Amino acid sequence: MGSDFQAIPIIDISAFLEKIDDPRMGDDKELLEVIRQLDDACKEAGFFYVKGHGIPDSLVKEVKDATSKFFNLPNEEKVKIKMTPASGYRGYQEVAENITLGKPDMHEAIDCYREMEAGKYGALGQLLEGSNLWPDYPSNFKVVMEEYICLLTDLSRKIMRGIALALGGPPDAFEGDRAGDSFWVMRLIGYPVLSDIPELQRTETGCGAHTDYGLLTLVNQDDEINALQVRNRSGEWISAPPIPGTFVCNIGDMLKIWSNGLYESTLHRVINNSPKYRVSVAFFYEPNFDAAVEPFDFCMQKTGGTPKFGKVVYGEHLVGKVGNNFRY
Repeated sequence: MGSDFQAIPIIDISAFLEKIDDPRMGDDKELLEVIRQLDDACKEAGFFYVKGHGIPDSLVKEVKDATSKFFNLPNEEKVKIKMTPASGYRGYQEVAENITLGKPDMHEAIDCYREMEAGKYGALGQLLEGSNLWPDYPSNFKVVMEEYICLLTDLSRKIMRGIALALGGPPDAFEGDRAGDSFWVMRLIGYPVLSDIPELQRTETGCGAHTDYGLLTLVNQDDEINALQVRNRSGEWISAPPIPGTFVCNIGDMLKIWSNGLYESTLHRVINNSPKYRVSVAFFYEPNFDAAVEPFDFCMQKTGGTPKFGKVVYGEHLVGKVGNNFRY
């Protein structure tokens, strides 16, 4: 739906997290208030900050520090985990190798996906089969990232329970064969200082305008560097500055379909003009790879009774995007 929002709401979910898995949650006023705020944020902006999320500040910082240390390595070290089609599109990509709407983005990145065994999803999953490529330095990189992924997967699941209730469904609407086995994605992204990028290659666009593919994104961005922007219904770009102790969250294309358009995935971009190198770690909580995504009945009842979108198999949607987003 969207609106002419001028700021992104901040939602304290601490009380909500204590109760969202309790079958006796019933009419708990604190929980219902957070659900109302989630509903408003998803309808108005498609973006919100969460605080009181329970992820230790020390781990959040350690993830960014490990990412920074990797990106500070010489290029010959970074390309040891080079992303290629043969790696299942996992690994390191250099500046300008990520493409958004046909234009190169001024960032470097490590892409990680939930690991996939060969043949698990037949021809559908073949493009993304494989294991993640973890660097040898820093030495704690893999351990830190896997702990972080585990905690953010659980946090995302709980937020999605709240969103399910906000839509008028049961709390487990996004579990089971929909997203109970989430094909999560994580991108560790580094935005160089523009003057460090060759002039012929350089633009100020760290990442071009896009919507996210899946359900819910949680972004852990460097403090004191303002680069993320979100577009409101009037076409204005609204800043999403880093707020210590929070994640920036946004909803994706699959939630737009499941909600039958009650919630809209919102265009956002990164404009990189900081004099300091910027790190951003985006965790994408996705549907099951083979999930069939189509509007919920309880959402259609609120939107005229007919589906606005056809059925989409999430893995097909993702594969169609991945193959067009990178160049080598």
